[in-house]
Amino acid sequence: MANLTTVKEFLLLGFGNLHGLQFFLFGIFLGMYVVTLLGNLLILIIISLDRNLQTPMYFFLSNFSFLEIWYTTSIAPKMLQTLLVGPKVISFVGCVVQFYFFGSMAVAECFLLAAMSYDRYLAICSPLQYPSLMNLHACVLLASGSWLGGFLTPVVTVAMTFQLPFCATYKIDHFFCDLAPVLKLACSDTEIVEKTTFLLASFVTMVPFVLTVASYIHIVAAVLRIPSAAGKRRAFSTCSSHLTVVTLYYGTLGTVYAIPAATRAAVLNKIFSLFYTVVTPMVNPIVYSLRNKDVQKAVRRLMSHWASAKGSSGPPPPPGSIFFLRTAWASVKDTKH
Repeated sequence: MANLTTVKEFLLLGFGNLHGLQFFLFGIFLGMYVVTLLGNLLILIIISLDRNLQTPMYFFLSNFSFLEIWYTTSIAPKMLQTLLVGPKVISFVGCVVQFYFFGSMAVAECFLLAAMSYDRYLAICSPLQYPSLMNLHACVLLASGSWLGGFLTPVVTVAMTFQLPFCATYKIDHFFCDLAPVLKLACSDTEIVEKTTFLLASFVTMVPFVLTVASYIHIVAAVLRIPSAAGKRRAFSTCSSHLTVVTLYYGTLGTVYAIPAATRAAVLNKIFSLFYTVVTPMVNPIVYSLRNKDVQKAVRRLMSHWASAKGSSGPPPPPGSIFFLRTAWASVKDTKH
């Protein structure tokens, strides 16, 4: 038996023997990872440069895109390595760090999605009070609370998991250091760790989920009271992208955790994990690009400005101020939601 002081590294088995498919899958997942990075970087750049997007809604979206970059980066590079070269050694500290940051980003995403739904609730249900209620202080408080909650929540689980004594084999049958495959290596009873993790996970997922659902119930009720069809479409268009992302995220989590981990085959667990670590983060920026007319208009405006600047001898039009500055929020009062 080996304890915490003697464990030096783990071996990530990845996807096992793929019979020649590893290079094909490597190309697919690498492409998906690149799309995720570029898509979220594009959203961050557009929001920071376009003055019309200096609003609370896009402040939260910029936080969400930044989170998605780190969320998928905590998993994808090591996963790609296991596809390219086979089972890959990861140090004990590296496994702890990967486990912690993945859990942190997942929790922070739940809280951020709830904050974004609350923003849409205020914008549609209380449009006159919206500029005063969703001011800079409120936005920073909600965003920082989401990040802080994300970074603090996994600490207990990480501490309890990696102080367990591990058996002689350190082979993790997964492509990253996830909770279930790591606990399988423990030589002691893991019931306390599993119950504690279940309680924490239930709280940090169900509370934001309930708040998100409650917000959209009120939003739908408010929209249905709008007399004109055009008004209803306009109101729904302001939250359709976020609602799509919420459905994808919680739909994936629900599918993954509806089947108890103990009854899932290792290969099935890996396939499920791919959805919420690789597929969903790639889809999110595409949704916000294709379904969000404001972002599309901002792209066209920036392209027009750059084309005009390139064709003239004068300096290019000045970019919008960075969204963290208070002066950027002056446009919120003039924005119709």
